[in-house]
Amino acid sequence: MIKLLISFILSISLMSFSFGQSWQAAYYVSENDSLPFRFVQSEPQHADEKLPLLIFLHGSGERGNDNMLQLIHGGDLFLDAIQNKEIEGMVVFPQCPKEDYWARVQRDVYDNDSLTFTFFPDSTATPAMSLLLGLLDSLSQLPNVDKNRIYIGGLSMGGMGTFELLSRRPELFAAAFPICGGGNPDAVENFNHETAIWVFHGAKDRVVKPTYSQQMVNKMREHNMEVRHSIYPETGHNAWDNAFAEPELLRWIFMQQKP
Repeated sequence: MIKLLISFILSISLMSFSFGQSWQAAYYVSENDSLPFRFVQSEPQHADEKLPLLIFLHGSGERGNDNMLQLIHGGDLFLDAIQNKEIEGMVVFPQCPKEDYWARVQRDVYDNDSLTFTFFPDSTATPAMSLLLGLLDSLSQLPNVDKNRIYIGGLSMGGMGTFELLSRRPELFAAAFPICGGGNPDAVENFNHETAIWVFHGAKDRVVKPTYSQQMVNKMREHNMEVRHSIYPETGHNAWDNAFAEPELLRWIFMQQKP
């Protein structure tokens, strides 16, 4: 009953603004906790049209509760694309709380400021991931969402969250685009092997080493998954700049659908 009520509230709120004009603020509420998110949606061509849904997960530097910081990287790209009618659909940017993390990851910092990550694919979801799963489940049930065209992407911490979601909700996504992220290769066993995936990373990334993406790509290819892998030789951690500049990116995402 609670999930149905939340879905009903979201349906009303997502229909009560000027389509494609600006990012709208909302919150997903579950018991005593909440997850801020921003959303923008193109105007449907007819009342019963179903639109694709894209969720984008920000990095650790954009955590908080202002419901604004998460738009720094990628917000303009998707808003402009909807305003210019390059894409049609609903785009959602949730915001992770300051002291939380999308993925269940242990981060270790060494004397040279290098980071290592240990991923726990079978562990309990973080509080932020639990709220995100609730938001995803509610959004995916909205009557105007095309359940065959739901997409997930993210950068850095959000790239890690993207890989984890592919394991936690394998049936949900038609496409995914993790940027400078990583995950546990063993979790690929849980992926839907028909999900289209495009992985991005900078070869000179010292924050999240490109080997984390490479390991995931290698394992997915072992399972004959459809995966594209873009490595930028002169780029550090900000591979999202290169990814967002890919002329094919938006077209590639929004052409994907589940069979």
